[in-house]
Amino acid sequence: MSDKVVPGRHLWFFDYHTGGDSGLFLRISRLVHSEQTPIQRIDIFDNPTLGRVFALDGIVMTTDADEFMYHEMLAHVAMFSHRNPRNVLIIGGGDGGTLREVLKHPQVEKVTVCEIDEKVVQAAKQHLSSGQAFNNEKVQVVFENGAEYVRQFKNAFDVIIVDSTDPSTSKGGYLFTQDFYKSCFEALKEDGVMTAETEDPFYDAGWLKMAYKRISSVFPIVKVYHGYVPTYPSGFWSYIFASKNVDPIKDFRVSDAKNMSQQFRYYNEEIHVACFTLPNFLKNILAQEVRK
Repeated sequence: MSDKVVPGRHLWFFDYHTGGDSGLFLRISRLVHSEQTPIQRIDIFDNPTLGRVFALDGIVMTTDADEFMYHEMLAHVAMFSHRNPRNVLIIGGGDGGTLREVLKHPQVEKVTVCEIDEKVVQAAKQHLSSGQAFNNEKVQVVFENGAEYVRQFKNAFDVIIVDSTDPSTSKGGYLFTQDFYKSCFEALKEDGVMTAETEDPFYDAGWLKMAYKRISSVFPIVKVYHGYVPTYPSGFWSYIFASKNVDPIKDFRVSDAKNMSQQFRYYNEEIHVACFTLPNFLKNILAQEVRK
């Protein structure tokens, strides 16, 4: 079990959000799986309120209660902005949630998931409902460093989705480098699009600012959008959309989104447009980066 488990009357899991002075307490009603891989710590347990919880290195990645909010926003903003997303690359995403959402799109012919840790996918397939997406015949899984893998491709993918772990860790930080974003740009087709999760902009906007600056130096179209994930730090989450020539509002396939809306629990055609409307504090953060 992770060293972030707090003993007491009950067994508790503590996910630190701001360097130890705040965080998320979750009572463990049943420990499902705990494993130290060569790369990271995997903990899966049940909580009475949130259902099954999946954590890496003491940080909550998904819960049954709210994972749909994160995965739908990361996947569908990209998928409905592209006119015909047939070949998709997911970097990270070993829990299978983003993959599940991508596979809802009938145009998809192939999805490649590049996950650095094979043990994560094995645990997801065995213990998480989202892990069943890996059994789809359209899916290819490769276990490799995502930055090294994407570097092999030129003009290959319609959509790239960067579903990274916490960038403060060695396994997640390489997915926030300028070289990585350049590789994604080159791996996309001319009408390709990329979305990436860019962390919590409320407690610590540093990763968002870094990603925004670096992606903007590579892609001509870059837009920040947001969503809500209650169990993530602050509950307010940021993402970045980037492309060579596709605008997520002007090129949005709104009728397709409406037709598929019953398949989603968070995302819909109104959310797609509204998520690009940013609160002032976030506008100011991005404006500071532009002026630098």
